[in-house]
Amino acid sequence: MALSDQLTALAARAKDLEDRAAAAKTKTKADLQQDVKNARESAQTQADSLRASADKSKGQISDWWDNVRTSWDKHLKDVRKNMDDRKAAHDFTSAQRAAEQADDDAAFAIDYAYAAIEEAEYAVLDADLAHVEADELAPSDAKS
Repeated sequence: MALSDQLTALAARAKDLEDRAAAAKTKTKADLQQDVKNARESAQTQADSLRASADKSKGQISDWWDNVRTSWDKHLKDVRKNMDDRKAAHDFTSAQRAAEQADDDAAFAIDYAYAAIEEAEYAVLDADLAHVEADELAPSDAKS
């Protein structure tokens, strides 16, 4: 998939998230529970796909991206365990604290995604520059 196609898909996915978050305010608990289950499954599928892509691209992508992927896998495991632990809260105070922490976690996840998009912009532009520089260094008979 071309970089521009990936960026288009990313923008569409962000818009879809915005729409779903707005719609969540009016949903029932049962509907939200199903949405959470679906989102978790979708996130796991995406994480699995990212892992497979990184494994397939071993030697083609920088080692530090593979390290990021590895730490992301650990992060997801830890976050999901924390979320599951919070759901076990049985009293109002614990539930309220869990809800506030969930808000903070969601805000940080959005900030993290924003930073990832900034990093993606840098990577895309750096790739474009690398192609221009490679073209400049190509022998003149290869430029035609």
